[in-house]
Amino acid sequence: MNRIIWMGIGVAIGVIAFRKVTEAQSALGPEGLNRAVGRLADGLYDFADAVREGMGEREAELRSALGIETATDIAAGGAVARRDAVRR
Repeated sequence: MNRIIWMGIGVAIGVIAFRKVTEAQSALGPEGLNRAVGRLADGLYDFADAVREGMGEREAELRSALGIETATDIAAGGAVARRDAVRR
């Protein structure tokens, strides 16, 4: 009875080890390397987008705190300011 238990444990460990080795081999192949590089590139693009979005939000906060017109305010109000200058 004791030998059957140890044999079952040995078989289970062998199956687990075989699966881990197979996963490692697929990760080290060209396809695995392509997947890893693709995930890294996607992560970098997502990070860069988040940084750009944060920069835009912070710039808007600073402009409003300093009373500086934003690009959209200038585009919208610039035409009005030019009309007022012409009428004077």
